[in-house]
Amino acid sequence: MIKNAPDPRKTASSVASGRFPSSFSSLSQDLPAGLVVFLVALPLCLGISLASGAPLLSGVIAGIVGGVVVAWLSGSALSVSGPAAGLTAIIVAAIGTLGSFEAVLAATVIAGVIQIGLGVARAGIIGLYFPTSVIRGMLAAIGLILILKQIPHFLGIDTDYFEDLSFLQFDGRNTFSEISNALENFQLGPALVGLVCLAILIGWDNVLSKRSKVAQLIPGALVVVVVAILLNLVFDSLIPTLSIRPENMVSLPRITSLQDAAQLITVPDWAAFSRPATYTVAFTIAIVASLETLLSVEAVDKLDPYKRTTPTNREMMAQGAGNMISGLLGGLPMTAVIVRSSANINSGGQTRMSAFFHGLLLLVSLLFLGRVLNQIPLSALAAILLVIGYKLTRPALYRTQWKLGWQQFLPFIITIVAILFTDLLKGVVLGLVVGIFYILKANYDSAYYLSKPTEKGTDDGPIILRLSSQVSFLNKASIIKVLEELPMNSRVVIDGSDSVFIDYDVLEAIENFRQAAPERGINLELRDVPQVEVMGH
Repeated sequence: MIKNAPDPRKTASSVASGRFPSSFSSLSQDLPAGLVVFLVALPLCLGISLASGAPLLSGVIAGIVGGVVVAWLSGSALSVSGPAAGLTAIIVAAIGTLGSFEAVLAATVIAGVIQIGLGVARAGIIGLYFPTSVIRGMLAAIGLILILKQIPHFLGIDTDYFEDLSFLQFDGRNTFSEISNALENFQLGPALVGLVCLAILIGWDNVLSKRSKVAQLIPGALVVVVVAILLNLVFDSLIPTLSIRPENMVSLPRITSLQDAAQLITVPDWAAFSRPATYTVAFTIAIVASLETLLSVEAVDKLDPYKRTTPTNREMMAQGAGNMISGLLGGLPMTAVIVRSSANINSGGQTRMSAFFHGLLLLVSLLFLGRVLNQIPLSALAAILLVIGYKLTRPALYRTQWKLGWQQFLPFIITIVAILFTDLLKGVVLGLVVGIFYILKANYDSAYYLSKPTEKGTDDGPIILRLSSQVSFLNKASIIKVLEELPMNSRVVIDGSDSVFIDYDVLEAIENFRQAAPERGINLELRDVPQVEVMGH
């Protein structure tokens, strides 16, 4: 991590006693973490704006609202909200469908209202049904994607936007062919800056921060940004052939006054509120943004060293309010985003103050620091994301999942592969499908206990099929199978005395068996198994 995490012993005692860091007691950790998140978030906000076909400022506005507003409305201590890569394709399509970005802003406002409604309706409970193996797979996949996607930026080949997470890219290449192209055509200046910055980050994390209290107070990301700017100035002055080109630098809009800022802000097209297509786009944005948010906060809770739990319904309402405000101010739709949230946690963030501070820095940078920030090489920021990516996909995580067995490892690894070769939501859905398969298999195997006379060493007792306490429709297939395999001319007892609930589908299957039993010479006894009426009889 970029900065030391809390002492695990202190963390454990804090959790046990119910004491968590407060917003103002942890400023010494939250402010540096917020600075790191800001450095990571700035190019991401700009890149997503470009990829969405939206004004450059719209992504920064969404980032500001996500930090300044959503951080306080949300119940999450560590998640960071802002424009998300997963929404870029939706925004591009929406601009084409509605005819303008201003109309998309109107849809964003409506999407915010829908999200608030979902939160009020307590739809956030969906987030509690994501299996741990799938969430861990998502985090590992995001880590791998960060590493793979940042290599071209690290080498000075920046043809795609900074938070492009899709396997197939807008330029026709894919993740791996882009790396191959970058290795063949890398720029020496950005590559040298990236290597120096990566070495500093590794040394800062593993050596200096453990030996020096001063180093613990200064984020390594800030050091590498300063070093990167100075290196580029040296290149410009002494080695022009190594100078970093403008397209390989941060590119923040130049604003010299509040009047300039006001002129760059886009407002919604109010006429779009009367068009049905606007509501279709709004519903799409609301559903996708809500799913990404629920996935992100679930992942953040698993990364949180204090193991705090985010109230998902409150999070939905917070995101809804954020999208309403962002849309009204000319910003992109937003979600809770795992890349920035991971940067926050890995930098030692403790409370929502770090996300709030990152939002303030985005606002200040927009108004006053554009000239300085536009001197930051993207390869330096890529080095930061490479470190974050590695921490999300450590080899130890794979070993842990492997030791848990196939039931945990297979959904985990399939989620990773699916996300790598498709996108976040499709990969998670595929991982969920595999996870559900194992749930069905577990239900299939645990619906009953079959006791045969030969198991007791006798030849004359009945075959007893004892049902478990909860028998749902998921158990229907296994029960039908065992009933069909019972030998002819046998005595059978189906015992439901231990069952609290037996689904109608299972009762119907048992009733069908009861009616067919005499033809097979089976003497059947039902104990505490209700009889139901079967259609056709």
